[in-house]
Amino acid sequence: MDFLEWTYLGNTLQRWLVGLLITLTALAALRILRTLLHRRFSAVVRRIPGDWDELVTLLSRRTNSFLLAIFSTYAGSLALTLPGKVPVWIGTLAFIALLIQIALWADAIIPFWVTRYQRRQIEEDAARVTTVRALSFVVRLILFSIVALLALDNIPGVEVTTLIASLGVGGIAVALAVQGLLADLFASLSISLDKPFVIGDFIIVDTYLGTVEHIGLKTTRIRSLSGEQLIFSNNDLLSSRIRNYKRMAERRIVFSFGVIYQTPHEKLREIPSIVQQIVEPLELTRFDRAHFKEYGDFSLNFEVVYYVLDPDYRLYMDIQQAINLAIYEAFEEQGIEFAYPTQTLYVSDGRAPLEKAPSFPPSSA
Repeated sequence: MDFLEWTYLGNTLQRWLVGLLITLTALAALRILRTLLHRRFSAVVRRIPGDWDELVTLLSRRTNSFLLAIFSTYAGSLALTLPGKVPVWIGTLAFIALLIQIALWADAIIPFWVTRYQRRQIEEDAARVTTVRALSFVVRLILFSIVALLALDNIPGVEVTTLIASLGVGGIAVALAVQGLLADLFASLSISLDKPFVIGDFIIVDTYLGTVEHIGLKTTRIRSLSGEQLIFSNNDLLSSRIRNYKRMAERRIVFSFGVIYQTPHEKLREIPSIVQQIVEPLELTRFDRAHFKEYGDFSLNFEVVYYVLDPDYRLYMDIQQAINLAIYEAFEEQGIEFAYPTQTLYVSDGRAPLEKAPSFPPSSA
């Protein structure tokens, strides 16, 4: 068949067909191999406790068909005699494709491991989960940086050292342009390493309060008590005054009340002991003090201090309610009245008092 001997770019049509056949065969073989490995490893890992089958599925999905086509094209090109540097460029392209594919697999493994670690540790050590998530971003950034440098280093005529040096001034300009983003990024790393708060902590930032849901590279998301999501820039968040209630071991409670000025002094002396007898028997409380604090505008004011030995806010409110009701009941029994703002008006009848007329000596005639 003479047409098979036609020559194009130094190769006969027959060799071109052989190269095409090798390419298609290699592509089909790689795709079939991907499917078989997926099924085989999925069957194996299902017998292993855990979610490893998710990883196998994830790696299969991250195996790029276009990159497989590049590998197959490189295999087919080996059957041809190509001019000049074409074989070098095809080999370089195949190597870069291999680097990208490895990076895609690694980029799938890192988030999978972080998610798996988060599921196991979020209840036990939320701080470590936050740190791992931030470090995973750094690892992925380093991974793609290494892949990019290796790819550039294998391109003929590209000097990586010269390229990095030439990017110095440009890098400064880019850094100035994205300094806000970089500030939030470093703030995220600072939050992850220093741990002023972690996921699950209840915090108050200025006048905003809620539970930390997510610590990202640029923002931190907080779920408020009323249900809406509050989003803070990481840099602004670290510049604010933060109160973290999750790390509170016990809660110190100070409350006051007032009684009327007509209360007998004997009753005033009894009030601190009455309050103490109410607070001390309660579970998870520690009584500190109760004192007649001051003379108010319309009341004799007492101050009470005690501790709730648990940071739970609902428990604190239940205990405070029990104390308030018990004090009210005890004061009813003792005849002690609570004070409230009152005014006493003294009203006269509006008539001026009579004045005695001055007496004058009689005048002499």
